[in-house]
Amino acid sequence: MNDSIQTDLDRPIWAALNTNQAYVGYGDALVRRYHPDVAPFAALASETPAAYQALRQLLLPHEQAALLQSAESTDAIDGLQITPVGVIHQMIASHGEATHADNREVIRLGNADVKDMLDLTQKTKPGPFGKRTHEMGHYIGIRDHGRLIAMAGERMHVAGYVEISAVCVDDDYRGRGLAGRLMNVLRSEIEHRGETPFLHVLSHNTSAIGLYERLGFSLRRMFHLIRIGHTSPA
Repeated sequence: MNDSIQTDLDRPIWAALNTNQAYVGYGDALVRRYHPDVAPFAALASETPAAYQALRQLLLPHEQAALLQSAESTDAIDGLQITPVGVIHQMIASHGEATHADNREVIRLGNADVKDMLDLTQKTKPGPFGKRTHEMGHYIGIRDHGRLIAMAGERMHVAGYVEISAVCVDDDYRGRGLAGRLMNVLRSEIEHRGETPFLHVLSHNTSAIGLYERLGFSLRRMFHLIRIGHTSPA
């Protein structure tokens, strides 16, 4: 792994929004964010007062942005309210450990499937998912008699690395290995493109971490996830 890729993985939101995913974001040299309908994530060029104020200008009064940072706490910033969310594990796929990708019944998801994707993610809570999130990459799923019962897709995309995200299964279909099947299909496709899968998961989600470890992902580093919005009026 070269130094530039190492830096990209250490700042995945900033790297993605300045390269492969600039088309679904906006900002300037100080701050970048995804369009709110795509994802709630934003990133600063550096943690300076000027950058935080630039972020404040990008946020509407009711909006919040999610940021990944190295430090557990952030100094108070005028006009901004900062709320810690939790510790994030960044996990990366080990080379040569992918299992057979069982793509039976796996379908491609797109614009026509957005309502069903939103319904499933609202029920299962895999993480932020908006009406344009599917524009970030390839999304796949499994239906049973027309009902979307499982899905997974690609989110952040930096040089040589693609994030697997929105892995979720309807409660009525859990325990059948569907999440692992979909992840292996995505992993196989990503690796066939010459890229490496990675993912982010909250540290308290031990069941998901256990699944990812069994699928050949290992911890690379940890971040602190925070939410930032305008200070509420007194």
